[in-house]
Amino acid sequence: MAKFILTKREEEIFKLLIQNKTTKEIAAILNISEKTVRNHISNCIQKLGVNGRTQAVIELIKLGILNI
Repeated sequence: MAKFILTKREEEIFKLLIQNKTTKEIAAILNISEKTVRNHISNCIQKLGVNGRTQAVIELIKLGILNI
């Protein structure tokens, strides 16, 4: 698989997710709507071909895109 590239915003959102932030908290921090946060997460899940946020985080860590 080619190196998976996140958009800057997607990366920001997933970095906040691994800090245990809620969708509402992420939206407030980034000054965007909760729906936009969910859309970014959904796009990543679809790109990665996984079934949820947790699997997306695990895959992004495996790919070396996120560090915990």
